[in-house]
Amino acid sequence: MPTVAKTKSQENKSVTPMMAQYLAIKSDYSDSLLFYRMGDFYELFFEDAVVAAQALDIALTKRGKHEGEDIPMCGVPVHSADGYLQRLIRKGHRVAVAEQVESPAEAKKRGSKSVVKRDVVRLVTPGTLTEDNLLDARAHNFLVSIARSGSSLALAWLDMSTGEFFTTGSAIEDLDTHLARLNPGEILVSDRWLDDPAYQETLQQWDSCLTPLPSARFDSQNGEKRLKEIFEVSALDAFGQFNRAELAAAGSLVDYVELTQKGKFPLIKRPVQQAASDIMAIDGATRRNLELIRTMNGERQGSLLATIDRTITGAGARKLAADISSPLMDVAAIHYRQNMVSYFVSNSKRRESIREILRKCPDVERALSRLTLGRGGPRDLAAIRDGLAQTAELRAVLTDDELNGPVTGISQASKQLGFHAEIVDELTKALAPDLPLLARDGGFIAKGYRVDLDELKTLRDESRRHIANLQAKYSTETKVPSLKIKHNNVLGYFIEVTPRFADNMQGDFIHRQTMANAIRYTTVELGELEDKISRAADRATALELELFEALLKKVIGWGSMILDAAEAMATLDVSASHAELAIDQSYVRPEVDDSFTFDIQGGRHPVVEAALLKENEGSFVANDCNLSESSRLWLLTGPNMAGKSTFLRQNAIITILAQIGAYVPATKAHIGVVDRLFSRVGAADDLARGRSTFMVEMVETASILNQATERALVILDEIGRGTATFDGLSIAWATVEHLHDMNKCRGLFATHYHELTALSEKLTALSNHSMKVREWKGDVIFLHEVGSGSADRSYGIQVAKLAGLPAAVITRAETVMSHLQEKDQGTSKTKLVDDLPLFATVVEKIEEEKAATTPSELEEKLRSLNPDELTPREAQNLLYELKELMQDP
Repeated sequence: MPTVAKTKSQENKSVTPMMAQYLAIKSDYSDSLLFYRMGDFYELFFEDAVVAAQALDIALTKRGKHEGEDIPMCGVPVHSADGYLQRLIRKGHRVAVAEQVESPAEAKKRGSKSVVKRDVVRLVTPGTLTEDNLLDARAHNFLVSIARSGSSLALAWLDMSTGEFFTTGSAIEDLDTHLARLNPGEILVSDRWLDDPAYQETLQQWDSCLTPLPSARFDSQNGEKRLKEIFEVSALDAFGQFNRAELAAAGSLVDYVELTQKGKFPLIKRPVQQAASDIMAIDGATRRNLELIRTMNGERQGSLLATIDRTITGAGARKLAADISSPLMDVAAIHYRQNMVSYFVSNSKRRESIREILRKCPDVERALSRLTLGRGGPRDLAAIRDGLAQTAELRAVLTDDELNGPVTGISQASKQLGFHAEIVDELTKALAPDLPLLARDGGFIAKGYRVDLDELKTLRDESRRHIANLQAKYSTETKVPSLKIKHNNVLGYFIEVTPRFADNMQGDFIHRQTMANAIRYTTVELGELEDKISRAADRATALELELFEALLKKVIGWGSMILDAAEAMATLDVSASHAELAIDQSYVRPEVDDSFTFDIQGGRHPVVEAALLKENEGSFVANDCNLSESSRLWLLTGPNMAGKSTFLRQNAIITILAQIGAYVPATKAHIGVVDRLFSRVGAADDLARGRSTFMVEMVETASILNQATERALVILDEIGRGTATFDGLSIAWATVEHLHDMNKCRGLFATHYHELTALSEKLTALSNHSMKVREWKGDVIFLHEVGSGSADRSYGIQVAKLAGLPAAVITRAETVMSHLQEKDQGTSKTKLVDDLPLFATVVEKIEEEKAATTPSELEEKLRSLNPDELTPREAQNLLYELKELMQDP
């Protein structure tokens, strides 16, 4: 993570009071960029300015000198600071925001040269963001802490913007799997781990997200104490049986949040202890290969999530993303979700009504988080009001005698929505129709809510009308039609005329200021009116702020019920989304149980199918996959482009959809719960760690063979193709045997090594299958169908021809392949080369064939003529011309 070196000491006597203050604050935040508030700008100085100017592509200037050298400076406007913060955070920087904590008037009371007090009010880091414009509304932003206690390792994670809080135990080898599932914005680790070989491999992959902290921050006793304080309980037993490592991780999280928020703390839910056995394990490589949340290029579009997402709300979208990242293993929990989807599939009108109501629901969770941290405003209060107002409508739609039956999830969600008429009515009465972004701007309390506030506003507004009347009066008296009464923060209200009317301003007019094109005056009457307006406006603003704090306190007191309602709305949104998708794309409810069955009939790849539909390229060819006990491992052969990789991936994706409680793209599916999913499909190198494509392939394969259990599902594509033929074949051969005999898991193994098909005679649970193709007039047609048996060849040259390789290369390749197939394996390389014609000979042959097939001038002439259009003379002339062409050599 980029850091900024410490600035020079403020002990230098030559520094100004303002710069001395800056250096004092900066010394406490040496690892962060310091946004130093100066009026309407956040200024950065010294190395901070150099780093920020480069990162933000803004001008680098200078301000004064320090120790004889110019002080680099840059700045960003306060009103647009969030956009700059977002760019800095995305580039790995931390930002300390120092605000003015007193007014200039208060500072002057300490002396005319006193500097306005400033202090850091917030430390902005990637894992502690709450603003909508800094976050993806449809994705979680987890702050993760990893802690160790004795031999135990644990993770705790928190989304500050929604209040969701979890812990889980972990083995060291599963650490990357957990992190890949959570995709955190920031990871807290002990600084001692950075040089620990046991963690370096994993931490290196997440280097850009790491925030090292002193090991003292990961104390389990302190963690237990902090959790009890936050949740106001004397024991944590009601939350779960947390081990010391989990307490250390959770405690470091809450400490860090309090540190970065300068004592303020968001409203968070009670920590949920998530057992590793509750979630299907999917490692980082598999997630990337299957493109669950993002594509290989890091884009959301084209991923599984983007394809199946029909959610309406931000909270629903975040829940769906979390579900896809964490498929369940508990059959009862899966059925619980499936029943809710089935309810909406069979109740279309109710589903449509629910989705229409949800469209009106703002992001209640994130609005509440901002309010509790002191960063919310009147619009966040309105979001709470509008969101909670919809709970009554949702509950009314869901009220039905059927809910007392088997659909317990819908019934539970209906109850969890709660009753919020009291808080909704209060906020409806209190808030004006048009709301400012910030409470300090005023004008957000509705007329009629407080009589005393209405009186102050009337007095303020009437006084402003008096200003307009006074301007008209002075203009008439002085006979200066252009006379204006204006206002600024320095002079307050003043009378302004052009210099040519200066002689008209006699009597009660008191001179204030002369400029090149204007002269400014005041009067005793104007001064008294200004004081009256100022007092009324200040009192009105102060009272509105008091009312805002009162409303805020009431909302926070309602906080746990608001979070429950938000969770219920997200649950309904996801269930209705799955139902909408199922009906729109003809998905079916899969049977999920504790067996080892894996039987998918008419399975389809949802992303590929959607792409074909979008491009009008025909329908997707569905395929069956039955990994029964007698054929739990399939060996799949066939040419490239025939759909092997798609078939492999679609079965893995169908498994994930089944275990998140969704319907699946198939005509029928029965899946025994999968505990670990492994995918090695596709090829990529890892140059940053000095790994070739083949090395990455072997590392991922090793991970699979070392971890796959009999409940695992493994899909492997082209193992061993990155090295010499015999090496690769040997590795693939041994891998198949190990999967069959040792792992004993369900799996799909695609390969071009046709020699492996012979293993079906030895391995009882290995079954040969192939991608069907058809040859027609020398071309190969891919049917994209999976059939039993093995392919006799790979059709590589035909695929190369389709790809557009030059005809000479294709012809040469066919010749070489023909010789290779004819010769014995023992033929020497020299003899083989001698037997093959030179490449130039092939080219000459192709040119001759090309020339032979080119129409002659005579043929072209005959093809172009139309006898019916010829006159007798034209026909005679044409015969002479053709005869002449025939005689040409």
